[in-house]
Amino acid sequence: MYPNAKGSEELSILATFDPISQAAATVTTGWVSVANFHAFLAVIQTGVMGASATLDAKVQQAQDAIGTGAKDVTGKSITQIVKATGDNKQALINFKPEDLDNTNNFGFVRLSLTVGTAASVVAATLFGVNPRYATAEIFNQAAVAQIN
Repeated sequence: MYPNAKGSEELSILATFDPISQAAATVTTGWVSVANFHAFLAVIQTGVMGASATLDAKVQQAQDAIGTGAKDVTGKSITQIVKATGDNKQALINFKPEDLDNTNNFGFVRLSLTVGTAASVVAATLFGVNPRYATAEIFNQAAVAQIN
């Protein structure tokens, strides 16, 4: 949109699942407000998946930062990744604040990953895209150590 802007001024790292061998379970990021960005992107990655393992990912919404009324965002999930074809793959979920249940004041999101059957190497990042009021750099999570 702005050809002279740096990528770090347009994208913010809001939440992550750092690379890990995740046991079969569901894990979620913390809740993030959608107020500061025009769009969002979740990037899900697999490494080597366990025997017969599966991976599901979805975006969930809530009315506040503690998860009141939590529910899935309609249509914002991946097709299940399976061991047979899923080692070292990536999946993307694009969404906007308008995709949330705004009528009922849903304004927070989180990313949910479910590893099924066997531990698998996974990672994920939730990006804020095109900030509304400032450069994206100020919204990065605390774990962002450098911007060059």
